[in-house]
Amino acid sequence: MLQPSQDTRETGANSGARADDRIFAALDLGTNNCRLLIASLDPTGGDQGGHAAPGIRVFDSFSRIVRLGEGVSATGRLSDDAMERTLEALKACQKKLGKYRVTHARFVATEACRRAANGQDFLDRVRSQTGLDIDIITSEEEAQLAFLGCSSLLTDVAKRAIVFDIGGGSTELMWIDVEAARNNAHNDTSHITDWLSIGFGVMNLADKFGGSSFADMAFGDMVSFLHERLKPFDEANQIGDTIGDSTVQLLSTSGTVTTLAAVHLDLPRYDRSRIDGIRLNVSDIRATIQRLLKMRPSERFNHPCIGPDRADFIISGCAIFEAISSLWPTASITIADRGVREGIILSLMNQK
Repeated sequence: MLQPSQDTRETGANSGARADDRIFAALDLGTNNCRLLIASLDPTGGDQGGHAAPGIRVFDSFSRIVRLGEGVSATGRLSDDAMERTLEALKACQKKLGKYRVTHARFVATEACRRAANGQDFLDRVRSQTGLDIDIITSEEEAQLAFLGCSSLLTDVAKRAIVFDIGGGSTELMWIDVEAARNNAHNDTSHITDWLSIGFGVMNLADKFGGSSFADMAFGDMVSFLHERLKPFDEANQIGDTIGDSTVQLLSTSGTVTTLAAVHLDLPRYDRSRIDGIRLNVSDIRATIQRLLKMRPSERFNHPCIGPDRADFIISGCAIFEAISSLWPTASITIADRGVREGIILSLMNQK
């Protein structure tokens, strides 16, 4: 049985809550990860450190790789082991939430629970054992929340943006009218010109091509497979033609891309403060992918920025990045260590 492990990217509480704070909580239960964020409005509008977007003051956070979607591609159901280790992570989230006077909260589940026949049954069990009321959201809302969480990283010079989130069980892509987003005072999603959810993320893409042990050998096939699923989106929005004028920004929020950035920088360990908001050459990230492909599995397993939690699925994540970046060749990419959780928090703050 795979043992759950604490993701060292989360550092816990960062600051104390005041009695008059409105405290917001967001939980994102994905195919691979379980993530919690507890925060309040930062009146200065800045990032106070921790895991946040501008305007968010973090009190506490949690992230654990639970692999809830393990085996769903083959069986159509969440396995007993996956549900047990996810339930343990959710109990840890419940304990953290109990330390704060949370005034506004939203807890969501994504692709694994959308796809599994027993997904809702599992969430009913979670509610009865922990009191956490988790809703299954659509892939469209998942994309919207991910974008809202990282939209502050859009640049002043971009006219359009490709924003993508590589998940465990799906990959969401958005074609953004940046000029409209820049003038949008209401933080709605009207500036998302089009969006696409590919039903493949790092876990089930690896499963489709024989499992993580064969990902190195199947890398080219995975990239070709994804190209075919991206081309209709490209043609419908004429993205390839637009990229030629160099005003298209590539922006990503995902563990795959933050990990690739950390490996490229040769960090001694993952450091969010070095990664969130960084802009790197796409050619450097693609060169890092080739570097990972040349590593033995044991080297990836023992790499301080990859480790045992991410080693199994880093190559399939690289294939997704390679497909996107080769189809839409931009010079640089902006990398966000923020996403659905921050999007939930911001959406709660924007509610009247």
